[in-house]
Amino acid sequence: MDTGAMALMRGKAEQRRKQLPKAPTASALDNAEAVIAPPSIKMVRYRLDVGSKHQVTSEELKKILIEESGVDKNNINNINIQGDYTLVELPDEMPQDIFLHLKAVEIKQRKLDIKRVKARNKKRHNYGRRGKKRASQSNSDTDQTSGG
Repeated sequence: MDTGAMALMRGKAEQRRKQLPKAPTASALDNAEAVIAPPSIKMVRYRLDVGSKHQVTSEELKKILIEESGVDKNNINNINIQGDYTLVELPDEMPQDIFLHLKAVEIKQRKLDIKRVKARNKKRHNYGRRGKKRASQSNSDTDQTSGG
């Protein structure tokens, strides 16, 4: 491609960049009327005791959760239906009485029996009994073959 064509392409790219909406400036962020950002809600994963084996759909689950708990439909995320259970993310600050009510709620003659899922530790270490990091398997194999 010649330099003239490349310059033309750069010019068109610059024009497109100018048309894109710009990020708000610091002074605009200070003005509450200029930018209204929704508050971030901490979500927690829950396990429901119904799954695809019980012929439930994500739409049915959403409808039940909205009706029975009053949670906003936009705050029901990541519905993952498995065979015997379903994982779903709901807002963290669910009142205890609503949580207990959801345990007893039924869908397709099956109780939801909702349970909070503990977050797994994302860092997984390969530690032995006494907390020392284990040598990799390949290192121990080479030691045995070269020593004998």
